[in-house]
Amino acid sequence: MEAPLYSHLQPDPSAPPAFWVGPRHLAGDDGRPYDAVADALAGLGWTSLTIVRGRHEPDEAEQDRQVLRSIVLHISPDGLRWAQWCMADEPFHLGALPIAWQISARDETTSLAGWSAYFTRDVPGEAVADFLLALDAHEQPTVPLAGAEVVLDAVATQGWFRDIDEPQAAAMDPTGASHISLGEVPPLIQDGDPRVLVTEADEVGPAGWQTWSEPVLGAPYLWVASFAAGVPHDLVAAFATSLSSTAPVLRRVLPEATQERLLRAPAT
Repeated sequence: MEAPLYSHLQPDPSAPPAFWVGPRHLAGDDGRPYDAVADALAGLGWTSLTIVRGRHEPDEAEQDRQVLRSIVLHISPDGLRWAQWCMADEPFHLGALPIAWQISARDETTSLAGWSAYFTRDVPGEAVADFLLALDAHEQPTVPLAGAEVVLDAVATQGWFRDIDEPQAAAMDPTGASHISLGEVPPLIQDGDPRVLVTEADEVGPAGWQTWSEPVLGAPYLWVASFAAGVPHDLVAAFATSLSSTAPVLRRVLPEATQERLLRAPAT
């Protein structure tokens, strides 16, 4: 009998089977909302550090310390862009889903964030990673290189349909489950545009991109992503291109809400 070579590299029989699945925008994050993105950042040479904020009462044992917020912060080598992983005890929500990643950029190292983008769990990690790759390659991360049309062109090329009522501002995938729209951003979205701070209650502020997946009308969202008005359209287009890609992605964990709607083939 011949022993298999590299037996220590044999697949774990207890691991769930892997599949190539599509469409990507319904495939979730494979249960790895942090790892998939952090791996991409490590490959770009970004520095990571962990910040823990908690409450420690006098004479309290260390194991009883109350952790209120744990953050992993990834910072680009030039200090102009950063990505924050944070699942807090009182998280910031989009569409009733807690934010998992907040990504920001500024025009110089002495300034505050010029804009931020937010992603909940189950946003496909490939799309967040591609957004970060485009951000890392952008020499001036707060300066747009294209107009808003580039975002809708990106998803239309992948077969998404422009909205009949707002063809210049919105589109959806062929099944109507996932959407992307340019319009007023939700409250608390950070942006360096001073017009955001002076907008009256009855006024519409600067428009930013919002995208979400609602597999069943009226049911909870699968995921939500929000981009402040200052996020360059070309960076949003990089995210949209990846999100709407027809190329299958590798998954072991499928979202419960969409597993019956995914095409899948065993990964061998």
